[in-house]
Amino acid sequence: MWRSLRAIIQIMSSLNLADMLALFLSIIGPQKVLLSFARIAQTLDAHSLRLVAVIAAVASAGIGCVCALTAPWLATFFHISTPALELAAGAAFFVYALALVFGIHIDLADPAHVPASGARDGEGGLGARVRTGVDTEADPAHPVSSGVRTLLLPWVVSPLAVAAVLEESLLARSWGDRWEVAGAFALIAMLNAVSGITLGPLLGRTHDNVLEVFSRLLGVLLAAVGVQLFLVGLTTLGVIQLGH
Repeated sequence: MWRSLRAIIQIMSSLNLADMLALFLSIIGPQKVLLSFARIAQTLDAHSLRLVAVIAAVASAGIGCVCALTAPWLATFFHISTPALELAAGAAFFVYALALVFGIHIDLADPAHVPASGARDGEGGLGARVRTGVDTEADPAHPVSSGVRTLLLPWVVSPLAVAAVLEESLLARSWGDRWEVAGAFALIAMLNAVSGITLGPLLGRTHDNVLEVFSRLLGVLLAAVGVQLFLVGLTTLGVIQLGH
């Protein structure tokens, strides 16, 4: 575990492009978003899925670019320290992952639990709201808004990704370095879009029970990632020390 912590700290302390790509790939790569693509692909057609993937990728890349270019001012304005970023991101992602483990879908739109026919036969109104506790689900009539909502937390505004971008940018010594951080993040966002467009329709035909199994497995792994980043924050604060 300590070796893994040292590796994360070394990567997050480096401005090497290859290291940044590896970091962003590990925390916001296709393995983290394909499950969400599978869920929206169950109710959206191929054209809508492609549109949602492109919009989500552009939004994610835009957020990463803004965070990378404004990190020093954001940190100063909100009085944010590097350990605070690591602790907050780790805690937030742990809560999200724990919800996946227990089958609690906290996304505003989760199409896996509402049949596409519900809206057509009249059941999708009150019945869907009672089962899910939200007013709307992924709706083919509003594919962009409902699809992007499902991708918000795991991808568009991933806590781990935002924390990593801010921290990498805070280490930058020039505008060129900050643009390099933004570019690396945008490349991973585009990779996610391509993966979602390519594999989303196939995963969308997967049975709900299979998706639930993968959801819980992914939740366990993501919970470990969240705990690990939290430990990195404690290590940065000096609360715990890395062993040999």
